Amino acid sequence: MRAVAVALKIPDNAAYTALVALRRLGVAADRVERCDIWAFEDDGDAEAIRARVEADETIFNPNKHRLTLLDAPAPRPGEVWIRRREVSRGPEAVGWRLFDASGAPAGRDVLAAAVERLLCNPAIESAVYSP
Repeated sequence: MRAVAVALKIPDNAAYTALVALRRLGVAADRVERCDIWAFEDDGDAEAIRARVEADETIFNPNKHRLTLLDAPAPRPGEVWIRRREVSRGPEAVGWRLFDASGAPAGRDVLAAAVERLLCNPAIESAVYSP
């Protein structure tokens, strides 16, 4: 399986709003990025997956999105994936990546606080952390 992150390359109001709210809630984050995580079965051909995603206008618009092929189907450092429990269509998860004041990915404790205080509704969602 190949995981693909599709993020906005234009200003992301949802990520900015989350950053402001997290700061007010006492979470030590200096920057927040948000992306949709899509999962695809692949045969090891990363460029075929890239071409497939870029050709699907329901997922990717080159005028406003940037696409990242992830090395593993798991959150990156400083990132948590929020998955809805019942998803029939759409992205696999929403990825939230937090950074500290030095630009380094946030630690697990900061991510856990962000998940608990704002990013995840445990009644309908679950949080997936990097291994």
